[in-house]
Amino acid sequence: MPNEEHHFIHRVGWLRAAVLGANDGLISTASLIVGVAAAASGRAEILTAAFAGWAAGAMAMAAGEFVSVSSQADLESADLERERRALKDEPQEELDELTKIYEDRGLDAELAQKVAQELTARDALSAHARDELGLGETAAARPVQAAVASALSFSAGAVLPTAAAFVSRPGTLIATVAFATLVFLVGLGALGARLGGAGMVKPALRVGFWGAIAMAVTAGIGLLVGRAV
Repeated sequence: MPNEEHHFIHRVGWLRAAVLGANDGLISTASLIVGVAAAASGRAEILTAAFAGWAAGAMAMAAGEFVSVSSQADLESADLERERRALKDEPQEELDELTKIYEDRGLDAELAQKVAQELTARDALSAHARDELGLGETAAARPVQAAVASALSFSAGAVLPTAAAFVSRPGTLIATVAFATLVFLVGLGALGARLGGAGMVKPALRVGFWGAIAMAVTAGIGLLVGRAV
């Protein structure tokens, strides 16, 4: 019996939003904490900024994902409606169009026409949505799913540097938060790659690198602002 192949494309709808949200929660909250701490603020101000950034970021991620994915869903619906009308008004032209698509993919003319006819007879709209428009169930836009995944994952990411700041010893807050955040980012990058079936080393290092850059830039800005005011 041949080995069963495992594919992960069905996870793309929620995995993208979840990884983006968790990364954003980690990087933005940690950078905010480090930046405020570099400005010589007190512990209470730092934690207040962390919780405020956490709440604002989670809501912004949810709203942004919902709006953007809703726009995608609207475009998909409009394209499907145009295709539905075309199939009703010009069925032969649509059949020829589908046949041409299969010919371009390597089928000979006779086989391409037969495949197009059979798929059209079974479900013409689905055939055109998949092969002409590139729409499928795995990539379908789901605004609510994306918004919830983004908000929850942002919160999960934000809680880690916030907890590190809370338990840090006096004088070590910046170092503790930066180190903990880099560890979390590398782990998250590896986990996201693992869930997507990809190699883990390169994504983990990539996420860690950009997280370090973000915290360094924010710390520098906080230090300059703290001295200026």
